[in-house]
Order: sequence, then C-alpha cells, then structure tokens
Amino acid sequence: MRLSPQAFFTTQLSLLEAEQATEVAETTLLLSAAAPSVLARAGLAITNLSVNSLKTGLGGRTVIELGLDPAYASTNLKNGEKGIASKSEGALPEHGIRTGDIVRVGEMPKGSARKKEVTDLKDKGIEGVVTRIGERAIWVAAGKGSDQGNDEQDVDTLTNSRLWVVKLANDVTYKRMNWALSKLLKTPQEGFTSLQRVLLGLDSPSMPDPSELTQHLAFTNDNLNESQKQAIKFALASPQIALIHGPPGTGKTSTIVELVLQFLKKGERVLVCGPSNISVDNIVERIVASSPATPIVRMGHPARLLPSVLDHSLEVLTRTSEAGAIVKDIREEIDQKIASTKKAKGGKERKTIWQEINAGRSQGKGGFDIIVIDEAGQGLEAGCWVPIVTAAESVKKLVLAGDHLQLPPTVKSSGKQETYKDDAAERLKALELELEKLSLKQTEIKTAKKWDLEYTMFDRLLNEHGEGIKRLLNTQYRMHETIMRFPSDQLYGGKLLAAESVKARLLKDLEYGVEDTEDTRESLVYYDTQGGDFPENNEDTSTPKKSVLLGDSKSNESEAAVIKLHLQKLVAAGVRVEDIAVITPYNAQLAILQGMLREQYPGLELGSVDGFQGREKEAIIVSLVRSNDEREVGFLGEKRRLNVAMTRPKRHLCVVGDSETVGHGSAFLKNWMKFLEEHADLRYPTLDDLY
Repeated sequence: MRLSPQAFFTTQLSLLEAEQATEVAETTLLLSAAAPSVLARAGLAITNLSVNSLKTGLGGRTVIELGLDPAYASTNLKNGEKGIASKSEGALPEHGIRTGDIVRVGEMPKGSARKKEVTDLKDKGIEGVVTRIGERAIWVAAGKGSDQGNDEQDVDTLTNSRLWVVKLANDVTYKRMNWALSKLLKTPQEGFTSLQRVLLGLDSPSMPDPSELTQHLAFTNDNLNESQKQAIKFALASPQIALIHGPPGTGKTSTIVELVLQFLKKGERVLVCGPSNISVDNIVERIVASSPATPIVRMGHPARLLPSVLDHSLEVLTRTSEAGAIVKDIREEIDQKIASTKKAKGGKERKTIWQEINAGRSQGKGGFDIIVIDEAGQGLEAGCWVPIVTAAESVKKLVLAGDHLQLPPTVKSSGKQETYKDDAAERLKALELELEKLSLKQTEIKTAKKWDLEYTMFDRLLNEHGEGIKRLLNTQYRMHETIMRFPSDQLYGGKLLAAESVKARLLKDLEYGVEDTEDTRESLVYYDTQGGDFPENNEDTSTPKKSVLLGDSKSNESEAAVIKLHLQKLVAAGVRVEDIAVITPYNAQLAILQGMLREQYPGLELGSVDGFQGREKEAIIVSLVRSNDEREVGFLGEKRRLNVAMTRPKRHLCVVGDSETVGHGSAFLKNWMKFLEEHADLRYPTLDDLY
C-alpha cells in the first residue's frame, strides 16, 4: 500500500528525527562515559597528539597539522602507552577517522583528572573537518561547514597542549534533509511538480517512445557494452524517471559518465549527486578524463574532495575563474546597495533598491533539467529529496543508479540492533501519535509503522512502478566467472555475464610473476571449520558503553589463525600484500585480525564487509566468524551483506567459516554452503595445522 504524501513525509521526518537522536545519543554517551583510551581502541579517536604546524589552507581556513607527541611516538604499542621508540616512531596508531569526517581537536584529560574535569575538557576544543590523513600526521581544517565560525579564533590555544582528535556526529546533512521534507509536507497536492507527483505515486510514470530506444546514438566511449548502451538510451528517452541497476563490477560509473555527456550534448543542465563524496568525485574525475572541456562545478566542502577534483570545486572557481570575478563584483555591488538602503529617503526608493538587489542575486542563480543520483541503493530517501526540492522549479527528470541488492544505508534507530530496541519502540509510539493526528485509516497507519529508513527511493520506486522503469547492466568486468556464478544465480536472476577479459584470470596470471600453486590456481577456496574446534567468542557487551562501541560483536581466534595461514601461503607464492584484503562482518573479529596480522603485513588491507562496499582487490579472504551449538548467525544472515563480501575479489576468493552453523542461517546461506561444497576447492583445517 502506498502512503499519502502527508503520511509519507510525516513518517520520513519521524524516522529521520529518531535516527539523528540515536546518533547524537551514541556520540554523547561515548564522549561522556568512555575514557580517551577506550575511544581510541574503538577507532573513534586518536590520542596523544601535538600541533606540528598551522597553515592557511583552501578557502582561507586554518589547517592544523597534528602528529604524535614525541613522548608517545612508538606505534609498536597500543594507542596511549609510552614505550621505546622504534623504526616506526611517529606513525599514527590504527583508527577509524577518515578524510571528510567532522572532528573535535582538544586538550586531552590528564590521567589524574577528576570526572568533572574530564567532562569539561571533552566539551572544549575546536571543531573542524579532516582534510588529509598520512602515516605520521592528520590535518584538520578549522570550522565544520562553509562558515569558519569562531573555531578559527581558538586555534592558538592548542599549540602548547597534549591533544586528541575525536570523531563527531554530523548534523549538517540532517538539517538539509529535514528542510526538504518539511517543505514537501507543507506543499498541497496541487503544488507538486510533475516529477514529484510521479515520485509520490500520484501519477504513473510515462514510458519512453520505443523508436528512441532503437535509434542510432553517437557514443563518446567506444568500449561500452550493449547493456550499458541500452541503459543510456532508456534514461535519455524516459520522460520522468529511470533506474539503472548496476551489480558489482558492471561499469555503472562508466555508464553514468556517458549518460551525463549525452545529456550535455542535448543542451540539458545536469546535477549529479551521491550519498558519499567519493562517488561524486569519481564521476568528476572520469568526466574530466573523457571530456576535458566539459564545464564542471564540484559543490562541497573542499576538505571532503579528492585533490584531483579541487580545481573544479566552487571555492577554487570563485577565486580563479572569470566567472568567479563576476560573482565577486556582483557580491560587492549587492553589499553596496544593501548599505544604501539605510540612506533611502522613502519607502518607494527603498523598494527600488531592493528590486535591484534581488535582480543582482538572480544573476547567480541557475536551474537544472536533470538530476542523476549515484549509489542510490545506499542513500537515504530523505537525502534524495534534497536536490529534487532544491531544483524543483526546473528539474524534469530523475535518474537513479545503484544496486538495491547490496548493502542499504546504515541505520541505527531501526531496532535491529539489541542496543536500540527500546528506543525503536518509543519511536513507533511517537510516530503512531503523529499519524493519528492526520485522521488516517488504520491500514495506512499500519503501513507507515512498518517503514524503515533502509527502504530507499530506489527500492520504493521499483516496487511501486515495476521492472519497466529499470535497466540492468549485465556484463561484469571484475570477477572470475566461478566467483560471479553464485551471486548471479541467487540475486540477479542468472543474468550476469563475465567479460572475456576477466572470466578465467587467476592469481598465477598476475603480470608481476606469481608461482603456480594449489592456492594461486584456484579462484574459489573454502576452509570449512565445522566440527566445533573453531568456536566463536562473545564480546562482553553488558554495559551500554561497550555495547555502543562493538554492538553485539563476535570474534573467532582460531578462524583468524586459518586466515593467517592462507595469507602466508599466498604471499609465499609471490602475491603482493597490497593486492590482498581480509574482510569480516564483525568489528570484534576485525580487531583480532589487526592484532594478529598488522605488524607482519603492514601493507595488508583489513576492513569490515560494510566498509568495503564499492571496493575490490585481486584476492579477498572472508572470515564468517559464526560457529556455535545453537547455529545462530545473527546479521550474517543478511544476504545483501554477503553479496558485498563475495563480490569484492577479481581473481581469488577464500572463505573461512563453519558450514554447520552458517548453513542453517537462511535458505540463501544454505544454498551458498552447497555451492561452495560443489564448486570451491574445499579444505578442512585442524588445530594441528595451525599450532
């Protein structure tokens, strides 16, 4: 059942408010209850820092370079412990802070500080955006938004202190989404644009003229396959909405780039958006490489952009381009006119001046005909409405590109995590009260209460309007055919094809010379740890602080030892460590793997499955962790998470897990275990092999 616009936007606002409250509460709990060393171990802070230098960066912001305090310079020790310096002296410890994160830089509490002193210090310091992360330093631009704020004035107070950097929640995105949804909630049905009516299910989408789907089109990229060409033609011809479904490795970005260039050829103005900065930056890079003369303006905080796209950022262009000089002149003229209103002798003269001011402001305004949203399967629906509302007066078409069969947006307030179940129950009560005020039917209230922020616009439009609004990219250029086969058959209707260039490539074929061994000649290896000798461990999450940091996380030390053994064999055969990644769904297991492998293999990439979406490596080793007598698999049973895990490798996928436990988690997992038994090089490790 579809929701009415009023019920729909009321529900979205309620869900969004709950999600923001959950994120703020989590951050507040961590900052107030957790010691700096605990936050550091959780990857949410870097401790024991000092200021290396202060410089003026892009946009006139003060950029603070922070490195380890010389007294805490050994990284062979845990974060926060003193020790003897080594060859890695000065290297930052492991952490989860990334470029673009909003952080607070402040004075670290002393070990002898009382609780109130610790709390006071946590509220002090300056907020900023991480602009760069190196092995031995982290750079933070003061001020978290487009305005630099008062933080600039406080930088000097940091220079003589021992400091730490703490990751904070970002409220800017929430404000934008709330603004868009609130505006839509106040809009009467007759006020919605043609596109908005289709998106809300008030009108059915018009289908493209069949003749436009078969006409000849001069593509700028000669390497596009037939499914990419058909998706582009479909998006160009669709009057209002088009979905481009891009499974892993199928060239979705190449398709978007070509589509944007084709729109520009037609004289259309295009706005390209995405839920992450990296997705948009990748498109900018590819457009510039394909068509250097294409005029591009990259919106966003410069600290969050790749260095390669900075020359196209609004901040750089307004200082360096001819258009920037014009904008500066217009701004100065507007400022002068605003000042002159104070000297106006009467209302008529004042009105004339304001008309001139508004005319000047309109010179900087523009509209968009087309909106393209990349990674639409990962973006909140509320986020998709922001550009649609912003460009509402001119936009006539929306193109969503993504894969709804990979991981959805990360949502904490849904109640799926044990930590937040009580909060989710309260949210449902509050939502029900809001919906009852609208005098809705109980059936609609029931539907609204089942809504979830993980349910994206891509999902909703596909479910409401059917497969006719979607085109599938069916040729993948990443995986060996055997690695691809299971996700293709189980999730993509068996429609994926492996390109000739990748379908049979193996690790032994790497151009830098790798030995032909029992490991490097196999595309799929499965270490089945069934039998009970490799049991999982439960993290102690009895306190809210630990529960927030680790969730209900699991680990499996013996399974980690199997992974180390396989990694050693790959490296011994000549596979470069930089071409291998080890991933797992559980943060507690990730921590064990880091402790076991990081020092011996400093170039090895270790990460969570969720964090590796959109990435790829020549070889991927996956730790499934779960092994218990109850045969419980927890969130390992989410097939979209497993889809991400099994589609990251190019030439070699190694899976380590207990088939007796995992195979009972769901029909999908049962089928996967059966597939691995039939098609993988099956191995049964013993503890004697490991120790």
